[in-house]
Amino acid sequence: MMTPAYKFPIGIQNFRDIRRNGYIYVDKTGYIRRLVDTGKYYFLSRPRRFGKSLLMSTIEAYFKGCKELFEGLEIATYEKEWKEYPVFHLDLSGENYNDIPTLTKVLNYFLSEIEKNYGLSEDGHTVALRFKNAIKGVYDKTGRQVVILVDEYDTPLTQTLTSPELQEEFRNMLKGFYGVMKSMDGYIKLAMLTGVTRFSKVSIFSDLNNLRDISFLPEYNAICGVAESEIVSYFTPAISSFADKRNIPVSAMAEELRRNYDGYRFADPAECEGIYNPFSLLNALASESIGDYWFETGTPTFLVRLLQKKNYPLDRLNKAEASQDELKGLDLAMAGIIPLMYQSGYLTIRDFDRQFGLYTLGFP
Repeated sequence: MMTPAYKFPIGIQNFRDIRRNGYIYVDKTGYIRRLVDTGKYYFLSRPRRFGKSLLMSTIEAYFKGCKELFEGLEIATYEKEWKEYPVFHLDLSGENYNDIPTLTKVLNYFLSEIEKNYGLSEDGHTVALRFKNAIKGVYDKTGRQVVILVDEYDTPLTQTLTSPELQEEFRNMLKGFYGVMKSMDGYIKLAMLTGVTRFSKVSIFSDLNNLRDISFLPEYNAICGVAESEIVSYFTPAISSFADKRNIPVSAMAEELRRNYDGYRFADPAECEGIYNPFSLLNALASESIGDYWFETGTPTFLVRLLQKKNYPLDRLNKAEASQDELKGLDLAMAGIIPLMYQSGYLTIRDFDRQFGLYTLGFP
């Protein structure tokens, strides 16, 4: 059986819980310092269950000045002031967006919590206007710029891939809502959006066109997930325990984990190391059993429907080619199999041809 000393944060997406309750935490705080030092507006795309929500929770704790949670982590060697900033954290996952009232309710609840916490009156007839007034109102109350974190921003859109009319309504509402951030630049310290895909050729980002997309940058390849080098630093004792149970050498156990869960790359493979699927890796080490943990959590309904509708030969996917523009965006009117499979985590980057700007994809 697994040694009780190893506590794996399976399904735990709250940084505070992980740090206070002794779970293994793979230190990603150096990336947060880089974000703060080099820019202000960011977008990150990663597949589901790859650690996006934990990253956002960590950023929130940092900007709330929770110094004690970061003791011993990389960012503690740089940060000296630990200033506290107001943090607006909107998580759009976990809801079934089947009509406009549902999305309106979620956004109104988010804004009501801000207004209640900072003693603001509800001001504005639309969610966009309330958002704008909340940003300025909190800045006026605290004298500090606000931090805006939007987790799984695209959930209402991916849920309605097969309902174009409803999706158009969602796009129009979210376009105005997210666009507020650009007009309130002087009141914002940092803004970050995460999701599975960046919707292109539609108007969702036309107003918020100052986002820096870090999804394909080699220096942010390992901002989520577990890098090959991090396996050695954080999981060697657990792998040794697993190897003892299987009565095989540690090197053989490490190779089996690599064969099953490694292989993701979100940039040119020549410039970055492989990334392990964190959900599968943690489950395998916790149960000391190899299984298809990530796959068993389910395939997104919209992807299943699209594969059925287009009757796409899956064997062609293992050597598919696509440009970065094709991979990072999604034209909803022409929802392509290759970008959807990549963004959903079923394909990864195998090679990159700089001359032609083409990625070769394959199954991780």
